[in-house]
Amino acid sequence: MAVLDSTRTPASSTGFGGLFTRVFDSISVWNERRITRNALSQLSDRELDDIGLNRADISLVTRQF
Repeated sequence: MAVLDSTRTPASSTGFGGLFTRVFDSISVWNERRITRNALSQLSDRELDDIGLNRADISLVTRQF
């Protein structure tokens, strides 16, 4: 179950904290794209067709994610 902690203030976009946040966010996005790309690559052509995709669409889908 996901929980949203609304008591924390967002990190500033400047300084070390902001830099750390941007780097962490970039790594998180990269990892989510990697996981999605790997999961879609494991599907058969038929399974991809069932969800309206083909092999060429995998890279497009992961760029939009």
